[in-house]
Amino acid sequence: MSFPGKPSSPSALVYPQQRDGLIHEVEAGLTESAWVERQLGRPVIKVFNSIVAENLLNKGKPRGAAGRVALAVAGDDPQAKATVMQLVDEIGFDAVDAGTIAQSWRQQPGSPGYLKDHDVAGVRTALAEASETRAPNWRATPNSPGTFAQPA
Repeated sequence: MSFPGKPSSPSALVYPQQRDGLIHEVEAGLTESAWVERQLGRPVIKVFNSIVAENLLNKGKPRGAAGRVALAVAGDDPQAKATVMQLVDEIGFDAVDAGTIAQSWRQQPGSPGYLKDHDVAGVRTALAEASETRAPNWRATPNSPGTFAQPA
């Protein structure tokens, strides 16, 4: 799927300095996942962006186990979100309701919970401490995009 002046494959994570360049709507405050919903014409349930693939593979634990990693889940469709939260539990993680897609900025790159293996309390704290303002290293620059090796 390709969009003029946009990433070749919409991802719920936008990397303006490394891959995606300037996306005006995101820079103006639209959440990345809301932008992806518009591109796809489909609802999005945001989860799995705050854990690296290796930890997703290796850190799942049975329900009730000490030290179980929790994942934030945001979305606008309560039934779809409940289904995803059940999936998260079944693969060995606790699910934390992170609100709507409009509130999913709390789990964007650079937020306190991004790529951190928190438990439920830690995810809730990270969501509460997040800032809606994107950090400078997660905003587009006049030279965007660069690469992951050499961000713009």
